[in-house]
Amino acid sequence: MITLPKVETLKPKSQPHNFFIWGATMSGKSYFASFFPNPLVLNTDGNSEQGSAPSIQIRNERNEKGELRQSAIKQIDDVILALQNQDKTKPQFETVVIDVIDDICTMFEQAICFDNGVQALADIPYGKGYAMFNTALQQFVIDLKALPMNVIYISRELTNVDEKTGRKSYEPSLKTKYYNIVNGNCDLVIRTQRLKGDNFYRSIEAKRTDYKPENITNKRVLKLLETIPGMFKKESK
Repeated sequence: MITLPKVETLKPKSQPHNFFIWGATMSGKSYFASFFPNPLVLNTDGNSEQGSAPSIQIRNERNEKGELRQSAIKQIDDVILALQNQDKTKPQFETVVIDVIDDICTMFEQAICFDNGVQALADIPYGKGYAMFNTALQQFVIDLKALPMNVIYISRELTNVDEKTGRKSYEPSLKTKYYNIVNGNCDLVIRTQRLKGDNFYRSIEAKRTDYKPENITNKRVLKLLETIPGMFKKESK
C-alpha cells in the first residue's frame, strides 16, 4: 500500500540535469559535454575513436537480404536498460551524451521503414508509421529523463539567410517537431560558437528556471556552468 506524503510547503532546490547543446561543426559541443562527470557517449558520427570518453556506436544494421539485423531503437533500449541497472551506490556512468540527436531521429525513422519494408513513414497505412516514430522518440526521451544521471543532447546548427536583407539567423538543425519533444524535457539550452582563431564561446539560449549555484550539488557541473555567461544571476554568484 502506498504511503502518501505529508502535507507541507516545500522549498524546491532546482538544479539542471537535462541539457540541449547545439552549435556549428567544431564549435566545441562534444568537447564541452566530455567534461561532465563520467560520460558515456551514444555516438552517431562514426568518430567515437576521436573522443576521450567511452562510447557506443549507434546504427541500424541489415543483413545481405536488406532485412534489419540490428535496430537502433532496440540498441538504445538495451543501453538504457543497462544504465538503469547500474550499481546505484557507485554508478559506472553519471552522464549520457547523445551525439547527435539529429541522427538518432533519422535512425529511428530508418529502423521503422526497414522493419516494415517501406521507403518512408508515409508509406505505412493510416499514419501508423508516424505514430510508431513518435512513440519511439517520446519513450526514448522519457526513459533518459528518468535516469538518475545527467543527459546531454547534442545537435548541429542550421543557418538561415533572409533573401531580402541577407541577414543570417541560426537555430538547431533538429527538426522543429522533434526539437519540441526533446527540448520540452530539458532544463538548459546551450549554444556553442567558435569565434576567430581558437576562441570559443557558450551562451544560455533558454533555461527552465533561474538556477542558483548553491543548489548544484556536483562541483564539476557547477564549474562547467560557471563558464557560461548569464547562467547565474550576479546576486547568486
